[in-house]
Amino acid sequence: MALQKIMLENNEVITYRERYGGEKVIVLVHGNMTSSKHWDVLMETLSPKYKLYALDLRGFGGSSYNSRITSIKDFSDDLKGFVDALGLEDFHLIGWSTGGTVCLQFVADYPGLCDKLVLLASGSTRGYPMYLTKEDGSPDLENRLKTIQEVEKDGKTIGVQGLYDTKNRDGLKAVWNAVIYTHNRPDEEKYEEYIDDMFTQRNLADVYHALNTFNISSQHNGVNDGTNQAKDVTVPVLILRGDRDYVVTEQMTQEIVEDLGNNAKYVPLNDMGHSPLVDNLPVLKREIEEFLG
Repeated sequence: MALQKIMLENNEVITYRERYGGEKVIVLVHGNMTSSKHWDVLMETLSPKYKLYALDLRGFGGSSYNSRITSIKDFSDDLKGFVDALGLEDFHLIGWSTGGTVCLQFVADYPGLCDKLVLLASGSTRGYPMYLTKEDGSPDLENRLKTIQEVEKDGKTIGVQGLYDTKNRDGLKAVWNAVIYTHNRPDEEKYEEYIDDMFTQRNLADVYHALNTFNISSQHNGVNDGTNQAKDVTVPVLILRGDRDYVVTEQMTQEIVEDLGNNAKYVPLNDMGHSPLVDNLPVLKREIEEFLG
């Protein structure tokens, strides 16, 4: 699916992929270190009764990065500009990882547009905590980062950004094999395409900071008070997380369950990691289609 592009009112250019199908629309929102490209296998697999759009968030893929994002809300406001520009309403949202937090913010801010929300390995309603990286590479759970300057100087950011800057394909694969593709891996050709796609990211530290400070709960998350907007997410929500996920913890997922309440349904995915699209696409497809109806 070739990339198309559209200009938003904030002068950002958003690129996207479109798969034709029936009248019901699904908008797919990717996570960190990825873009719309990483949705390819799901877009090829989902029922033809759905029309699909997968956008590149600002600073990813082919989209522009004219103004730095400072919060997840910046991404969700871009998503609002995107659906408005295409005249989309009455659609479903699927958000993967960071994309899940973007969708949560969107649904809280803009009621009446999204019918159902699928959160796939999503960051918590209380954000994704960033801790100081110790010399051995492990997180110092006693030292939560708080500012963008601290995030920019942290070893995790410097390490991943260094892989980008030096086009270190083997290094990126080592990271993904250790953390994301812990069970199955894409075939060699597709994996190389995904690596090429990772190099398009221009906002790594900004995304880490946005995730660290994201908080739509009613609680303080260790960095800031919540906006208490989780109560405004009133659409049906399906929460999916693989039991082998080394990125999003069970605790983070339980925070979403607690904060969203009865309109959310949590389905653990057996023997899957942070990328159920690669680990078990048929089961993922089934769970999504059963929920969306």
